[in-house]
Amino acid sequence: MLNSILLQAAGSAGAQGGASGWSSIIMIVALIAIFYFFMIRPQSKKQKEIKKFRDAMKKGDKVTTAGGIHGKIRDIKENVIILQIDDNVKITIDKAMVYPSASDAVESGADIKNNA
Repeated sequence: MLNSILLQAAGSAGAQGGASGWSSIIMIVALIAIFYFFMIRPQSKKQKEIKKFRDAMKKGDKVTTAGGIHGKIRDIKENVIILQIDDNVKITIDKAMVYPSASDAVESGADIKNNA
């Protein structure tokens, strides 16, 4: 799609003059830069923070799952976590579904509903 836009801009530049073609290319580059700095960069930064949290998890940490379950980590295996949610109640969940807080889970797209 970008190639066709650039080809159209280049084709119209020959008919309208060089200044119009360059201004179109500059606008396209500016839009791509704006898109990168306001959408792509913050999302990748957030993903890096969540990955760092998951790598640093240890027994005893309090976490929130993507489903909204709050608990304390009892054991960490390769890709799963055993989470204690109450006395004598333990569940096994995927490591990718754990967030440091409920707000991080919501921001990453998980569906969490408050039971207030």
